[in-house]
Amino acid sequence: MNLLYPSFLWALGVLAVPIIIHLFNFRRATRIYFSNTRFLRQVKEASTARRRLKHYLILAARLLFLLFLVITFCQPVIPAKDQLANSRAIVVYLDNSQSMSARLEDKTRGLDAAAQMARSIVSMFPPDTRYKLITNDFAPFSNTFKTGAEIQDLLTQLRLSPITRSMQEVAERITQDATSGQSQEVFWIADFQKSTAGKIDHTLDSVARWHLVPIRFQPMSNIFVDSAYLENPFAAGGEKNVLQVNVRNDGAREADQVNVKLLVNNVQTGAATVSIPAGGMTEINFDLATGLSGLHNAVISFNDFPVTFDNTFNLALNFADKIRVVEVKSITASEAVQKVYGNQQVFAYKGFAVGNFNYNELDQADLVVMNGLNNIEPSLVGAVRSHLQNGGTVLIAPGAEPQVEGWKNALALPALNTVPQEAMVELDRPDFSNPFFENVFEEKSVSLAMPKASRVWEWGSDRSAILRFKNDQPFLSMFDQGGKLYMLASSLDRDHTDFHQHALFVPVMYRLAASSKKQEGRLYYSLNETFIPLRLDSLPRDVPVRLVGKEEVIPGQRVVGDNVFLDIPGFSVEQGFYKIVAQEDTVGLIAFNVNKAESLMEQYTGEEVKALAAGGENVSIFEASSIDAFSNEIKERYLGTPLWKYALMAALLFLLAEILLIRFLK
Repeated sequence: MNLLYPSFLWALGVLAVPIIIHLFNFRRATRIYFSNTRFLRQVKEASTARRRLKHYLILAARLLFLLFLVITFCQPVIPAKDQLANSRAIVVYLDNSQSMSARLEDKTRGLDAAAQMARSIVSMFPPDTRYKLITNDFAPFSNTFKTGAEIQDLLTQLRLSPITRSMQEVAERITQDATSGQSQEVFWIADFQKSTAGKIDHTLDSVARWHLVPIRFQPMSNIFVDSAYLENPFAAGGEKNVLQVNVRNDGAREADQVNVKLLVNNVQTGAATVSIPAGGMTEINFDLATGLSGLHNAVISFNDFPVTFDNTFNLALNFADKIRVVEVKSITASEAVQKVYGNQQVFAYKGFAVGNFNYNELDQADLVVMNGLNNIEPSLVGAVRSHLQNGGTVLIAPGAEPQVEGWKNALALPALNTVPQEAMVELDRPDFSNPFFENVFEEKSVSLAMPKASRVWEWGSDRSAILRFKNDQPFLSMFDQGGKLYMLASSLDRDHTDFHQHALFVPVMYRLAASSKKQEGRLYYSLNETFIPLRLDSLPRDVPVRLVGKEEVIPGQRVVGDNVFLDIPGFSVEQGFYKIVAQEDTVGLIAFNVNKAESLMEQYTGEEVKALAAGGENVSIFEASSIDAFSNEIKERYLGTPLWKYALMAALLFLLAEILLIRFLK
């Protein structure tokens, strides 16, 4: 035990006062005469012994009262376990991710509790101590040390951040600015979620002393949207579509009767009531309106307490992107391809004669149609192979007399052969179970009238052919060659088929084009993603793309052809919708959601975090479960345990004892 003010010990001299009073009785005695003193003498002897005991007890109570009163003013303390480093440099990392909006057992929000703990740290140390506050944003203010007053001001401005940081990122950020050989105190205040913590790849800096402060939430479950996708990612021509949503339950109990709603452009278009098993997932399907075109914002919402930050999920329905079709054709080729892809609201069509074709057009095309070519030039072979290997889509509609040997090498189909001239025969009805035809037909009639065709070449049997003749020979097949290679067995002229005049032609060609779509716009992005590729038509080179939401953001960007690569500043973007604006035109829509890892609320204990951080003697853990408990624990560690309250209580106790002795002891 130490005394903070030992100079007060001189006041122990007051202990002589009650002793002097006890030894000397200053009251003058009064003599009383009695006729017979024998009986009184016996009473006096008995009373003197009791009175002497009473005086000694009262004297002891007075001495002890004065002794503990003096010790109270000396302020005794049990020495602190830790001492502040000589550099007096303190780094406070405060996790302000979305999960910190959850509640502690005393109903305090996690972020508010963490901020109050940081204030306790700042207010406890000497005035000349310097502090550095780091949050998930890694904002510029965290680059330099500041005074306690400046840190207190920054804490009042603290807000939840959309950015999630792993332990590795935090450790690297704390140590990268540390002065070589300088000792500093690091307070790491976080909820230490298992889903986002990760593992530190190296031992924490041994020069610094690391203090882990886990924010422990009350036991809770959470419901959130795990994923969502369209059954048909690119619905061309107003095809029917279905939005499939997977809702997940992170709790240990079943979530019963959860009401999930779908709002498109702020109008409710669907609702479902589902039960989600503990630790499981339930799929919900919402039918989307037929013929949706343009840009639409969709929101999935439900009620779930006490974790509410992920009760909405945003989706951007972009049906404005056009499918780029490039046709390379002979002079005598049919115009069927040009007509079917002439819908300018859905397709961006370009047609070229084979002798007047710029191969660079292939790089920007979603679908390349080679129509009516009997042979293929060697230079074009390399361009087509490269397009396929890069994930492109090619449709081959041969000429009436194809030169097979050249096409074999170009298409890597060794079984390709010509077919002697034959009469046109009817195709077999489509296999409606083939994924290619999913959502194409409203009614799946077995009596569907089918087109006729005669083959000009063949490539062997194909059990997975999209369309086939009634003799089971393939008419339209798809080959996976890095990209998608579609092959027609006949030419698209009138002498070989009436397929291009049949009602089946348009839905098949639309579906084929839809399946070729490159870089399909994603329904949503996580706020933790910083790199977004976009594809825009006729983008002005000198005008940057802007994201317009609640606030306008101009992200870093790089333009390559018609592709734009955006570098999203995480601390400037929040959950919600942002329009993509080029000049004054809205060319797209992006939806941002909270990183779903934030919705998994399971936490590490302090000891588990220390093990993950490969911590040694320089790593300590604060196990305080409330703000007051943390404040007391940090004072005990750095200021010691004060005992003056106990000394004062002892002084008052002996004062009370003196009063009771005088009052009741006769």
